Amino acid sequence: MKTRRAFSVALYVIISLGMQLYADDGVRFEVASVKRASECTYEDHSMGPGQVTIKGFPLNLVLIYAFEVSKDQIIGPSWLESDCFDVVAKLPQGSTIDQIPAMLQALLAERFKLSARKESRPSAGYALVVDKNGPKLKEAAEDSTFMGKAPRTALAIRRGGGGGFKGIMTMEALAKNLSRQGYGEIVDATGLKGEYEISLSWVSDQGVRPAEPSAAASDPGADLFTALRESLGLRLEPRKAQTEVLVIDHIERVPTAN
Repeated sequence: MKTRRAFSVALYVIISLGMQLYADDGVRFEVASVKRASECTYEDHSMGPGQVTIKGFPLNLVLIYAFEVSKDQIIGPSWLESDCFDVVAKLPQGSTIDQIPAMLQALLAERFKLSARKESRPSAGYALVVDKNGPKLKEAAEDSTFMGKAPRTALAIRRGGGGGFKGIMTMEALAKNLSRQGYGEIVDATGLKGEYEISLSWVSDQGVRPAEPSAAASDPGADLFTALRESLGLRLEPRKAQTEVLVIDHIERVPTAN
């Protein structure tokens, strides 16, 4: 079965201390508009087909997508979480969604003069494991219409402290997406192979409801740990880990003109 993973791309980058970090493989957006938003509206963010749209979101969301990290893995100036921008970029003909992170990295380097590096630091993390009562998962057929006939990708809802996924993915991809939600590094230890129909939503530990609870079938009032157990038959097991963090050495607050 062919594996499809949302926003999952192998970034073959040689990383060393003090070295500028971005995947410069020559792929660029055909055209891109980057503007400071008048306020943080959290209006829209979508990846393809053919276009990337991020409107009214803090710049750290762009960094999250570009470098496949969570908010907690970004070490940089505080304004990354408070200054919001509108980014609309057109993908060149023949490019794929897997190339979007590299294109976003190049855009950040060009417009914000980004210079960054990755470091590994000790942290508290989790292993995604099967709960004692067994998994509650439906394996997806190759011709599954769970997400319609569109490309089978996952949607991450990131607003107000909650979140959710709805899509077809492997357990490895689920763990990777969960790692971006601010709970630390999460690794797949379920031993489950194949692709599954995932519908999940949760609130933050502070009880803030997700922006779109209708995007998942699980209880929108449950925290992540409860939602995983009750909806998918999975749980998070505490585990010490080494977390890779993105250290911002330089980034300009005002982007260069379009």
